[in-house]
Amino acid sequence: MIKKLFIYSLLLVTIFTSCKKDVIWVPDDYGATEVQKPTGPYEPDTRFKSVAYCYHSNAIATFDTAKLDYITHLHFAFLNPLEGGALQTLTNFPNFEKLKNLAKEKGVKTAISLSGNEDIFRNVAANAKTRKIFIKNIIDFAVRYGLDGIDMDWEYPRANEGSDVTFTLFVQELSAELHAWHKYLSMAVTAGLYAGAVKDGITPAAIAAVDFVNLMAYDARTRDGANPNHHSTLAIAENVLNVWLIEKGLPKEKAVLGLPLYGKNTNDVSRTYVTLLADGASPNEDQFTVGTSTYYYNGINTIKAKTQFAKQHGNGVMFWEYGQDARGANSLIKAAYDASR
Repeated sequence: MIKKLFIYSLLLVTIFTSCKKDVIWVPDDYGATEVQKPTGPYEPDTRFKSVAYCYHSNAIATFDTAKLDYITHLHFAFLNPLEGGALQTLTNFPNFEKLKNLAKEKGVKTAISLSGNEDIFRNVAANAKTRKIFIKNIIDFAVRYGLDGIDMDWEYPRANEGSDVTFTLFVQELSAELHAWHKYLSMAVTAGLYAGAVKDGITPAAIAAVDFVNLMAYDARTRDGANPNHHSTLAIAENVLNVWLIEKGLPKEKAVLGLPLYGKNTNDVSRTYVTLLADGASPNEDQFTVGTSTYYYNGINTIKAKTQFAKQHGNGVMFWEYGQDARGANSLIKAAYDASR
């Protein structure tokens, strides 16, 4: 009898443990006591994307909600890891919640972008135990707060440090868990115009694991011989896409071209697009002089040309950063939307 009771108790423990793996508990005031892992296969989003990064602490009172009609994905920047695989607490968490809920009401998919100290990323990912803890904490965060995905902004895995291998393992394991919850995984990567360990840090296996790749085709001054002072010309964008599609083997359906909502001078000092317009810059030009310093930016015509190129050779555009754009007719996010129709 005792043996039967022991076996029965063991069976209950096993059932409870197996069920627990597929449930994430959320706060009582979130609207539910638990969230069950969905059933059925994961279906990736294959449409042309318009991804905008946004500071999670932005106040909703000053947030330009109109531009949510022109994007498909909103990525909140940033959530940072701690040693051991824990996550830092977001500053001004109520703003994050309000912005996330507003985006979801508009039908925009939301994700949190993971960034932070390179050494912490490398150490956490290199250890199987801390990697597992880290992934669990990421999944818990995404499910608890109803996000549609996770974006990786580890700048950067490096082939000469072995983090190309550990990054690949990390994104493979994270992707498998996210897809089991029907959530996506994206990553932001280097422009790929500079040969070396950073460019080689993103492996074919890492590319295969993610849903799409945000190509940071900016901050690349001197890479366009015809316009060496500009950090993000159309020629640079074309070169970035070619490098990733041809050299790195990135599938066209995963390629998302990054577009800047800011300008830079030759000293790498930045000025937002909206500030440049307030200074007197034209939305239809690509450079403007403030005092003795010339800033090189993307105007409406260049944004449209880049978007059309991205539509032909890739599957989306990405913006840094939402709040740096102008409102109304001069919005670059709107210009990209118009060009993608």
